Amino acid sequence: MTESENSSGSRLLAEVESKQLLAQGGIPVVEARLARNKKMAIAISKDIGFPVVFKVNSTDVVHKSDAGGVKLGLANATQAGKAYSEIVSSIRERYPQAGIQGVSVQKMVPPGVEVIIGMSKDPQFGPVLMFGLGGIMVEVLKDVSFRIVPVTRRDASEMIREIKGYPVLEGYRGKAAVDIPALEDLIVKISQFVEKNPQIKELDLNPVFAYEDKAVAADARVVLEG
Repeated sequence: MTESENSSGSRLLAEVESKQLLAQGGIPVVEARLARNKKMAIAISKDIGFPVVFKVNSTDVVHKSDAGGVKLGLANATQAGKAYSEIVSSIRERYPQAGIQGVSVQKMVPPGVEVIIGMSKDPQFGPVLMFGLGGIMVEVLKDVSFRIVPVTRRDASEMIREIKGYPVLEGYRGKAAVDIPALEDLIVKISQFVEKNPQIKELDLNPVFAYEDKAVAADARVVLEG
């Protein structure tokens, strides 16, 4: 595993490793495969099937998009090769000290309603789950709900319906409603996953794409206890 230790002894896992850990726990994620060089990036892209998404795989870069570390909708080998070079160049320019393991390669999935599911450990109550609208909206609106682990199916249902943005999930202006039961399942699975893995200090699934018939995490970040 590629890990990065901070001053508190915590270890941040890069996206590929975070998703592998979550997938082992039955959490639905968009598979990400690590390409350590341009040739690998092109080969993996061809194997997965275009279009694909590249994201820098580095524990030293938190906001990947802001740093030029994300390329979307790559449609062929030429675009893939160019994107790999541009990502590495951009990260090295903005974060000279950052360790770059390569890029994560994943299938470009259709856009859905973006939600976030996260967990952090409270000194008094222990693991606490969070749910809200995802993407940049969680930073702008701060429209989130919380529950202490373990989270039951009823708790999950209440978490989803408590946020002010719930009408977005129900469908609005002619858009279809998302699969609420799938989101409830996901919240409960994450609660169970956290209980079984007490070494997890924090996790963020953002965004989770919610569709009419499923929900899947497109990006993930896991922090382990030191």
